[in-house]
Amino acid sequence: MTDVQSLTHTLPIPQGRSFDLVCLGRLAVDLYAQQIGSSLEDATSFARYLGGSSANIAFGAARLGLRTAMISRVGDEQMGRSLREALMREGCDVSQIQTDAQRLTGLVLLGIKDRETFPLLFYRENCADMALDATQIDGHFIAQCRALLITGTHLSTPTVQQASEAALGYAAQYGVLRVLDIDYRPVLWGLTKPGEGANRYVAEEAVTARLQAMLPHFDLLIGTEEEFLIAGGVPGDLMASLRAVRCVTAAAMVVKLGAAGCCFIPGAVPARIADAPTAHGEKVEVLNVLGAGDAFAAGLLSGLLDGMDFQAAARQANACGAIVVSRHACSAAMPTRAELEHWFSGSRHPKVDADAQLAHLHRTTAARYPRPSVAVLAFDHRSQFADLAREAGSNEDRLPALKQLLVKATAEVEASHALQGRVGVLIDGFYGADALAAATGRGWFVGRPVELPLSRPLHFDQTASVASQLVTWPAEHVVKCLVYYHPDDTVALRLEQEAQLHTLWEATRVSGHELLLELVPPAESGSGERAAALHDELVLRSIQRLYNLGFKPEWWKLAPLSPPAWERLACLIAERDPHCRGVVILGLNQPLDYLAKSFAQARNPIIKGFMVGRTLWVAPSLRWLQNQIDDDTLVGEVASNFRRLVEAWDASHPAMQAH
Repeated sequence: MTDVQSLTHTLPIPQGRSFDLVCLGRLAVDLYAQQIGSSLEDATSFARYLGGSSANIAFGAARLGLRTAMISRVGDEQMGRSLREALMREGCDVSQIQTDAQRLTGLVLLGIKDRETFPLLFYRENCADMALDATQIDGHFIAQCRALLITGTHLSTPTVQQASEAALGYAAQYGVLRVLDIDYRPVLWGLTKPGEGANRYVAEEAVTARLQAMLPHFDLLIGTEEEFLIAGGVPGDLMASLRAVRCVTAAAMVVKLGAAGCCFIPGAVPARIADAPTAHGEKVEVLNVLGAGDAFAAGLLSGLLDGMDFQAAARQANACGAIVVSRHACSAAMPTRAELEHWFSGSRHPKVDADAQLAHLHRTTAARYPRPSVAVLAFDHRSQFADLAREAGSNEDRLPALKQLLVKATAEVEASHALQGRVGVLIDGFYGADALAAATGRGWFVGRPVELPLSRPLHFDQTASVASQLVTWPAEHVVKCLVYYHPDDTVALRLEQEAQLHTLWEATRVSGHELLLELVPPAESGSGERAAALHDELVLRSIQRLYNLGFKPEWWKLAPLSPPAWERLACLIAERDPHCRGVVILGLNQPLDYLAKSFAQARNPIIKGFMVGRTLWVAPSLRWLQNQIDDDTLVGEVASNFRRLVEAWDASHPAMQAH
């Protein structure tokens, strides 16, 4: 171990505490312009993400496996709640986030004009996190943490400086590592016009004095060259500024050098920056530098707190920054541990945005809503409901109300059988628009079809551009597509089918929606064991071909297979896409007893549940449309059928039910 590596381990990092890292500072909403190359003046749509430098670091470190927490303040409104939820989903503790009844959550508008121009507008006038209350800082909570990180903005006004000082006091009392990410934004110190948020450096003696008064309270300082210039107070002379910093603090310093990497100064400042131990940067094409520094800090602190020496931790930090500069957004762009393993595997693509495996890992290994099993009532059918109305001599105008009653039946079974987190629905947006709205936001699995019913080759319903349709969908909706597919179809038919699937695949990768692919081989003549074996073989060959083409849907929806076929499928999925959510069983209007028996044969762990429709609702719906039963009777009968399937599934899969 080198001297530098030894010195890294002299940082006062305690062990055996409940949290690895607590971050204090900005927590805001980022609105990113979706038009790359546009000025903010001309941007027409924005994507919303969690933002704020401290929050980004807490988020990114949690994504890398640290036990993180956040100290900040948000408004008592929708945006504040969404930020709490975003942190919680990533595993970050939010118990120390204060709620402000008078102020709104901070907001930032960001753009990507070109590789050098990233306009920023901070809407932070009297915002919630700048009113962080020092009297509410909990010393006992900080005592449970190994490290405390504060960013420079929360030294910029008396109110937040008092809160930062209170947290630093507790950290010193309990031996917590104290880290400052200088994070200098002149506009947030009132040094530029409000529209100049992208300006990274303005020399100002008052800011230097404020920082230097606080630097002795930290053990580790992280900053860019410009940030150490403001901390040291010698404009244009980095080494002189570093020496000025060293005069007021013994803290170790990590100087970020952009694409060149970073260097470490644990003690005396060398004559030249090149003489400091350096971890070289990663060469990537830049899309968006915003958030790269936060990713760097998350990667560095994750490494140091995991026991890495400086070189290893800095190598990880540089990789995190390189990955984020290649992506839209800050927090959502943060890499996972699986992405870093791929990054350092030697098999990554030199162009980050062209690395399909990296993109897949980013999508599948970040925190997702857990779905260990699902019990789904499917009523996304369109043609079948229209046929049912005609058979009943009823008007199709009644079908939206019918589908809302089926949502009510689903809710009854969720309550009676404690299916919270397991229950779901498949609903169309044609007759089921109101039902979809009622089902959304309840934590249910909500699937929504895109295929034109009974189309072969596959066509999309009500649109030629499925990507433009997904723009309007809630993020929680799962894209469900039924495709009648046979690997031995004529070349022309098969290629047309696959081209449509490729269009859908790309659309869901861009939109972020999960994809549920329902694969049904065209009807074959015959029955019995030979026909069943043929069906199993067709399904397995079809899935293998789609994997060969690069399709990796989150879910497969299939008719029941034989136990040996399930085993073969599980092996195929484990080999080709181990991050697949799993397989669900479809009903195909089979009787309840048949489905219950098929559940008993479907014990392979790759099978996560069922999605059954007509078996459960056809008969009562027909009678309701014929005015033979009322709403409550319909709901009761459908719920009773659904309960029978839930109970049959749970009886066959007790371990999954316990989970």
